[in-house]
Amino acid sequence: MSNSYGKLFKITTFGESHGAAVGVIVDGCPAGLEISVDEIQHALDRRRPGQSDITTPRKEEDRVTILSGIFEGKTTGTPIALVVNNKDQHSHDYSHIEHAFRPSHADYTYTAKYGARDYRGGGRSSARETVARVAAGALAAKLLQHYGISVQSYVSQVGSIKLRKPYQELDLSQIDSNKVRCPDGATAARMIGLIEEARDTLDTIGGVVSCVIQGVPAGLGEPVFDKLHAELGKAMLSINAVKGFEYGSGFEGVKMRGSEHNDEFYTDEQGNVRTRTNNSGGIQGGISNGQDIYFNVAFKPVATILQPQTTINDAGEEITLKGKGRHDPCVLPRAVPIVDAMAALVIADFLLRQRANKV
Repeated sequence: MSNSYGKLFKITTFGESHGAAVGVIVDGCPAGLEISVDEIQHALDRRRPGQSDITTPRKEEDRVTILSGIFEGKTTGTPIALVVNNKDQHSHDYSHIEHAFRPSHADYTYTAKYGARDYRGGGRSSARETVARVAAGALAAKLLQHYGISVQSYVSQVGSIKLRKPYQELDLSQIDSNKVRCPDGATAARMIGLIEEARDTLDTIGGVVSCVIQGVPAGLGEPVFDKLHAELGKAMLSINAVKGFEYGSGFEGVKMRGSEHNDEFYTDEQGNVRTRTNNSGGIQGGISNGQDIYFNVAFKPVATILQPQTTINDAGEEITLKGKGRHDPCVLPRAVPIVDAMAALVIADFLLRQRANKV
């Protein structure tokens, strides 16, 4: 099983949901980058459980400890080790699934692959692993900030409730102004109501997180197998519960003719190459063209529901199983910083790779 991502800006994560800790090794981060533990902690605070009544009530402070690679507030160029201890595990909540395969979980597939599994909270398959990604993503985001690049994600859809405004018409500074992380107050209120309805009926609901990356220079990405959009897709699809990825015009683009869809080039008053439209989503030929990169990530409803369902156990016998424990009725609010982190890690890696591509 691969636990690493990236070529030059590389991360390796470790830990399980109910183990002692989760953590990450970041290798390849340039020396001299100013970063504080508070900046890493801020990213983790946006992901942590127990933030509101529409997230899991599991209470984890998710306090990060820096073990190596940062000295006197700056990266040293050596491997950076970050660790977050697990404190509020209720492993007994999962004793009923020791021999059962939960519907739409990784219980069966992990058993098929390894012949064994950690049933406590899903073990390594748990979204708890993303703590490590968010910690590493804070470092990547700080590196991108040095180059004038920003990554902003927000909830654009919950169930059938969809934010109809394009990102250009939104005030993205309002993303954290409400507990669902939708930067439009009226739409956010309707989304929250739908999540509360799902929670109160012991069910779950999915939706979409949208991401905008601005300030990316032209030239990032590789022309064949490591296309920029392919790596962004891989990074997003590696996140728990993600079922789909589209960038630029996405699936809506199939309704257009080429004459409508093509992004015409022009040179602005400052001599910069621009496009009049951005159906390409800032990427052409697998390489960034200097325009905004934007994409959508679809998340399924959380698989654990507190209703009885029919499934089988590891002996192949049919059983009835009812979820227990503390779970999110909707993963989207806490998925926003995870999408931010993975996007930042992809762009940071390609930024370093591009610096090695030409004089």
